[in-house]
Parts: sequence; C-alpha cells; structure tokens
Amino acid sequence: MWKAGKQKKVWAFYAPMGAGKTTFIHALCAELQVSQKVSSPTFSIINQYESAIAGNICHMDWYRLKDEEEAINAGVEDALSSADLCLVEWPEKAAALLPDTTWNIYIEVLDEKTRRIFVKTVPDEA
Repeated sequence: MWKAGKQKKVWAFYAPMGAGKTTFIHALCAELQVSQKVSSPTFSIINQYESAIAGNICHMDWYRLKDEEEAINAGVEDALSSADLCLVEWPEKAAALLPDTTWNIYIEVLDEKTRRIFVKTVPDEA
C-alpha cells in the first residue's frame, strides 16, 4: 500500500472499532522501518515516530475528540499542515480539518479474521 500512497501526506483510516486500524498502521510503520514502539495514541491524540523511509510520522487517534475546536487545541491542525506523514484514525471526528488531498482508506470487516481494505479519493458522507 505504501507504493500506491506514498505521495499522499495525510492518510485517513475509516473503520469500526476493532476492525484493525491500529494493527494496519503498526504493520505500515514496520514496513517504513520505524524503530520506536507503535501504539494507539488514544489518550495522547498524537504519537510521533521516525521512519528510515518516510521521515517523520504523526500517528493520530481522534476517537476521544469532541469537535474540531478540541482537535485544533490538541495540535492536530499543525500536524496536518506539516511535511510529516500523518496517519489518522477516526478522521470523521474532525473531517473538515483534513486536506482535500487526503488518502481515504476504508477497512471493512467481513468476518472475525477477514478484512477488505480499499481506498477512495473522497470520504463517505458521515
């Protein structure tokens, strides 16, 4: 997936709870040779990693955000406008902050062990 999306600086992951967003991001970071521990930033909102391939990565989890104002206060807008690769879980919580060039990745649960992953150029309406 990196080959197809490496030109995009913001990747938004749409999926229900437990579908594998963090697991996917963990695998992507392993592919990008991130040496730090990759974990969900549910409470910190933003985790930062160094990649030997992609440079700086901002891993964001917006699940706990109430609205766009809270997202801005948490530094989300600054991260999105940086040159860093931004990987966003729960982007629907502050969708208006996402740039038009966002790569929208959907993870669909087919059964307990099977997922379908696909990309759309525009996000689904919430």
